[in-house]
Amino acid sequence: MAVRDVALKLLSHVYWHEKAEFMYDEDTYPCWTLFAVEEGRFFYGIGEQKGEAGFGDIVVCPPHIGFQRRTLEPLSFHFLQFVWLSEPSAEEAGMWSGKLAINDRERLASDYLYLKQLSGWDEESTLHKQHMLSDLLRLVIIGRDRKVGFPSESDDLMEKARQYLTDHAYGSLSMLDLAESLALTPVQFTRRFRKAFAQTPSQFLNEMRLTRVRHLLEGSALTLDAIAAKCGFENGFYLSRVFTQKIGMAPSVYRSMYHV
Repeated sequence: MAVRDVALKLLSHVYWHEKAEFMYDEDTYPCWTLFAVEEGRFFYGIGEQKGEAGFGDIVVCPPHIGFQRRTLEPLSFHFLQFVWLSEPSAEEAGMWSGKLAINDRERLASDYLYLKQLSGWDEESTLHKQHMLSDLLRLVIIGRDRKVGFPSESDDLMEKARQYLTDHAYGSLSMLDLAESLALTPVQFTRRFRKAFAQTPSQFLNEMRLTRVRHLLEGSALTLDAIAAKCGFENGFYLSRVFTQKIGMAPSVYRSMYHV
């Protein structure tokens, strides 16, 4: 199988919302296993690879390899298992193993939303889910290609910025202060962040916040003002305006889709 071939067969898919902890600290699976994080962070260990993963990361474990994991905060994620239609070589398998970054956050959030909506296992739903999984892996490839030739210093600096945004996404946050802490002007910061991750810092931040908003609309009876306070928005009115613009429907309409 060529590294760029993402032909596969999906075996299972489970979505976990705000999982407090894993049942086992380590497990081994007979097939390829993928953890796709929507919200929260967790520690992982696969062989000699160890680290933390959050939104924008997928963690892939090959068959029969011990998968260590520990939640660092309540974790919402997609758990998918699959087999390649053509078994990869050892070198290719190594390129697909461990934490893989996806820079196109808007496309990633869209894939996650589709996966959640496809709850059945009829033939059509399964094919759609399989397409979403293939798309996740294709986004990894595209992200790798876009980073070819980027100065490592720039990547490191923007990764630091992305981590800061992830850690402080739901509180008071100043893009101006963040840019100054990186010794950049706001314009320089925006340009370098977009170059590294194919979106502006504000777009990245809004996607993280709107992901949490969607979860709270789906699973709670909180008012829009209360949700805004928990997700880093000034108030419910502003949240409603941003949500409607980005998601394509008002929060009340979105919430009604999940309440019977």
